[in-house]
Amino acid sequence: MANPWTGEVVIWLDGQRHVAKLTLGALAELEEALATGSLVDLVERFEARRFSTRDVLALIVAGLRGGGWQGTATDLLRVDIGGGPVEAARAAAELLARAFSLPGEP
Repeated sequence: MANPWTGEVVIWLDGQRHVAKLTLGALAELEEALATGSLVDLVERFEARRFSTRDVLALIVAGLRGGGWQGTATDLLRVDIGGGPVEAARAAAELLARAFSLPGEP
């Protein structure tokens, strides 16, 4: 189980459990990886459900790296993400929400 108080989210890659979280360093990498805009723009895209698969991938990679994973976005092209694209988008949104709110906040 992930610890929501520390911003953790569980992501399954090829049947293996990984804990992801958006640390400050992971957020910096994420901001650098974004093709356009800032983290605020990214949050707004998720809130309006206008995010792209590139946004989801960037968030998943940043979260996994924040959790200690050593892979890259290219590595994720060859793995099975548990729950598929829908679960990946949900996990990405949850990572973003947990990075900028306290557990129990709406």
